[in-house]
Amino acid sequence: MAELVRLQKFMADCGVASRRACEELIEQGRVKVDGKVIRTQGLKIDPINNKVEVDNETITAVKNKTYLAFHKPLGVLSTMSDPEGRPCLSDFFLDWQERLFHVGRLDKESEGLIIVTNDGQWAHEATHPSFEVKKTYLVATEETLPRAAFDLLSRGVELDDGLARPLAVNRFGGFIEIVIHEGRNHVVRRIFDEIGFPVTRLIRTAFGSIKLGELPSGKWRALNEVEITNL
Repeated sequence: MAELVRLQKFMADCGVASRRACEELIEQGRVKVDGKVIRTQGLKIDPINNKVEVDNETITAVKNKTYLAFHKPLGVLSTMSDPEGRPCLSDFFLDWQERLFHVGRLDKESEGLIIVTNDGQWAHEATHPSFEVKKTYLVATEETLPRAAFDLLSRGVELDDGLARPLAVNRFGGFIEIVIHEGRNHVVRRIFDEIGFPVTRLIRTAFGSIKLGELPSGKWRALNEVEITNL
């Protein structure tokens, strides 16, 4: 008998999604083991002899791991499908036969670097708060930030769910470059809203040691071994 593994870990190893997202699929009743819907977290299965289905599709372990850096264009949803038919990430990976998913999110009105993979465990580590992966953004505002607002950003801004303190804040041409390691939703936009300078453009330029560089909008590149290991 094969070594038993937790259901959400097996799903992640099959490239369904990150472990956290797999747990959400289980909660939603979209996962079956041997034909039975499973809603319990932490169930251990036999990866060889148990049949696991997600949305009625049988899943199997991924043999070839894929790690891509993608430049998300403005107006594209950070999702692999959309019931309303709006532009989303999968539109740019139509030729891929294997299941891919995104690591982290960028809202529709933001652009820049997003990671796409089929390695659920790696994605889990890349996004888990305990690993504190740094994200770097370029922010444009309608008005130039005065020194007082810039200093406030550097000290940290109190939001309704706690203090948000960037790791670094610098002027970068006509942008403000801000580095954070938080995973709170829309935290960069909320920081600038709080100090009275709403964001007009937001570009993620780095995710950990992985940089957007000169990658054109709507294009992807494979990550190298150093980038994969360092993240």
